[in-house]
Amino acid sequence: MDVINRRNFLVRSGLALGTALIASEVPSLSRSGALAVTPSRSLDWQAVRDQFPLSRDLIHLAGFFLASHPTPVREAIERHRRGLDADPIGYWLAHEKEQEASVLRAAADYLGVSPTEIALTDSTTMGLGLLYGGLALQQDQEILTTTHDHYSTDVSLRLRAERTGATVRRISLYEELSTISRESLVKKLVGQVRDHTRIVAVTWVHSSTGLKLPIAEMAKALENINASRAEKDRIIFCVDGVHALGVEDFRLSDLGCDFFVAGTHKWMFGPRGTGFVWGHERAWPFANAIIPTFHSDAYDMWMRVIPPRPLPKAIYMTPGGFHSFEHRWALDQAFVFHQAIGKPRVTRRIHDLNDHLKQGLAKMQHVTLRTPLSRDLSAGIVCFEVAGLEPDQVVRRLRERGIVASVTPYATQYARVAPGLLNSPEEIETVLKAIDELK
Repeated sequence: MDVINRRNFLVRSGLALGTALIASEVPSLSRSGALAVTPSRSLDWQAVRDQFPLSRDLIHLAGFFLASHPTPVREAIERHRRGLDADPIGYWLAHEKEQEASVLRAAADYLGVSPTEIALTDSTTMGLGLLYGGLALQQDQEILTTTHDHYSTDVSLRLRAERTGATVRRISLYEELSTISRESLVKKLVGQVRDHTRIVAVTWVHSSTGLKLPIAEMAKALENINASRAEKDRIIFCVDGVHALGVEDFRLSDLGCDFFVAGTHKWMFGPRGTGFVWGHERAWPFANAIIPTFHSDAYDMWMRVIPPRPLPKAIYMTPGGFHSFEHRWALDQAFVFHQAIGKPRVTRRIHDLNDHLKQGLAKMQHVTLRTPLSRDLSAGIVCFEVAGLEPDQVVRRLRERGIVASVTPYATQYARVAPGLLNSPEEIETVLKAIDELK
């Protein structure tokens, strides 16, 4: 086996490498595991549900937290695990570059970007830490974020500010969810941008309330501000998109943000412990790696096996070390699974089920819906309160009836459910009946 040649095929042309070269170098996705479903507009949703070994005794409404693996993902994990157990170093040498490239290509096809713009990580939190921990910042610059973001964003930004001397300013995008609009959210964010604002960090879909931000409109408004700024002062727009990925039908090339971070073991049904950071080619130069990569070209340059050459920044942003390879290498199957169902169909199904649930909850006098009714302002998470019950009591009583819900892990807590592809309208009716009886 010519190890040097194997290691040298993914980024043979440095920054000039594109999707076409990767496509010519990597075997077709079908060779890394057969599809469990075939692309079809008439695909039966029960056939999708049958790909998952989830207990049939429960109505699962917390897949956004940690997903079950569908058949093609599960089989790919097991295939790689068997190979690694039988001959760890031999299997790694034979498959590492091929499988990493296959994952990057599948992700790029799904997201509508170049494979060389994607760094692979283990979770949303790791991606946020890697990105915010290395973004270029000066002492007189600020990070603008919101009071609605997750702990992982909040702490990652605070740690970066402490190391650079920059400041973090947290704003509220609204006072009452019932009165907001897409226009008001954009206006509030842009109106808070100052001359020294360097980074704007937001979450696309808030796991605290289910609110969905108008990211494309925000990006466009921020770009209008950037038009009058020098490149060194350009606003870098960063998005935690984990609860939009696998729900919303979008292409990152059209979204307009600079960086997008997400775990893939939630709505995407990817292997547990997988995720990515995407960066626009204009934005990657502002990011700096904080963990050495083990990518073969970088490693071989360090060993002086090959001469120095430019590599895409995303390569350096992919942390090195040893990972749960059988999980990372099976991630391509999650993207293929969604593509086989069809992204527009996935989005319609999830929104239809959520509309059904929200409209039913809104009619109950003892329930206060904390998620916007409009699908323009919400995605797949529904938060609510039941009069006279604490959120954990609601979750416990639903669990007693075979319904899996959760509590929002924030200072203000709500009961939370998330209808997804593995649910049916009949299950939503059962859930509504159960909540209606919590009086």
